[in-house]
Amino acid sequence: MWPSGCTAGDLRPQTHDGAWCEIPLVNPFTTKESGAYLQLHGCVLLWGFTAILGRLITLPADALVVWRMTLVTLMLALIPSTWAGLHKMSIRMAWVYAGIGCVVATHWLAFYGSIKLANASVAVACLGLGSIFAAVIEPIVFGRPHERSELLSGMLVVPGVSLIVGGVPIEMHLGIVAGIIAAFLSAVFAILNKRYASSDNAFAVTGVEMAAGAVMLAVPTAFWGMPIPDSRDTALLLILAAACTLLPFVLWLRSLRYVSAFRTQLLLNLEPIYAILLAAVFFQEYSELTSRFYLGAIMVVCTVLLQPWLRRWTRRKIKPSQLAAPPQGQ
Repeated sequence: MWPSGCTAGDLRPQTHDGAWCEIPLVNPFTTKESGAYLQLHGCVLLWGFTAILGRLITLPADALVVWRMTLVTLMLALIPSTWAGLHKMSIRMAWVYAGIGCVVATHWLAFYGSIKLANASVAVACLGLGSIFAAVIEPIVFGRPHERSELLSGMLVVPGVSLIVGGVPIEMHLGIVAGIIAAFLSAVFAILNKRYASSDNAFAVTGVEMAAGAVMLAVPTAFWGMPIPDSRDTALLLILAAACTLLPFVLWLRSLRYVSAFRTQLLLNLEPIYAILLAAVFFQEYSELTSRFYLGAIMVVCTVLLQPWLRRWTRRKIKPSQLAAPPQGQ
């Protein structure tokens, strides 16, 4: 899970449960940065396990998200910094973060729904589209022209998506739809966090978002009957909340001072690769999918990995005066 309440530079990394952060450029050969790289790889690996745990947990997607967000909220409530940040937060911004939390909850609902309807590999492959959606949506939100690299990335990803759709059994196609919705919503809530969550305490912002999302989904889920997790699912949910949400959150915060945004985005875009490999090891999902799916997934991931280079290359071709500045106060 990415820390909320941070802003990003020109290159803005993103994942299925994250937010934006500003990372200064530093000497790439320092010992501290080497340690930060290891921490980031640990973050990516732990985030990759969220899809694996989503398949292992037997709860339906809505109940899974409610319990995950509830547990994360309770854990954040044990951190003094969370309460200090809440004390300083305005009522208006609390409502804004609550609205973003509802988007986060819907994103997770679609993501875990994709896992239940298809499998973990399909869900994370579709989630790779989040960066492409962000490249299209963000200029609209911030009132700037689209860059050529963003439009090029959007075009390059289309063949990959076509191969993914053609490489899975027809009964999994609904899972692809849910995965694409999850990717779109991941871009939306990350952009909203960048737009609004730039000044408040990251723990407090995340706590409000998690609590609001849990409440939003708990109401309809309770109406139909809230499933109570058994001992096995409880253990997996605790691992999901602690080891795959709060732990990478802390590691991520500690690494921000030493790794550039460009290198961070490259590392975090490896998450779908890690998740697909883990799914192959744990569930042998390669037996359910064809080579067309994996070729499509490779094309999508490669497009996402190339995105920062494309942005740098196209920006060298454009005069600084041609790049629109974001609105004042952003």
